[in-house]
Amino acid sequence: MSRRGTAEEKIAKFDPIYRNRLVNMLVNRILKHGKKLLAYQIIYQAMKKIQQKTETNPLSVLRQAIRGVTPDIVVKARPVGGSTHQVPIEIGSTQGKALAICWLLAASRKRPG
Repeated sequence: MSRRGTAEEKIAKFDPIYRNRLVNMLVNRILKHGKKLLAYQIIYQAMKKIQQKTETNPLSVLRQAIRGVTPDIVVKARPVGGSTHQVPIEIGSTQGKALAICWLLAASRKRPG
């Protein structure tokens, strides 16, 4: 058991236009070489395109996409006896959202254009 205090849980900040933490998490994952303004521009242009094409709220589309990709459990290796077994473990909502955002960005970066 650690003698130090427990780590404080970090709370994600809001983005300036939509006032949403999920958008800010997405911007922070897109961020390359510290150019946050460019990442915000990319996200907001994508939100405008979603608004124009679907004529619905782009935040609800983003939430639905992330909810569809978010995993409930993750498989971790645990040593049992002399061998290691893959054991399914439930993960928290913030870690699940972070994984979903990472997977969505990886899939979008593979696409051309």
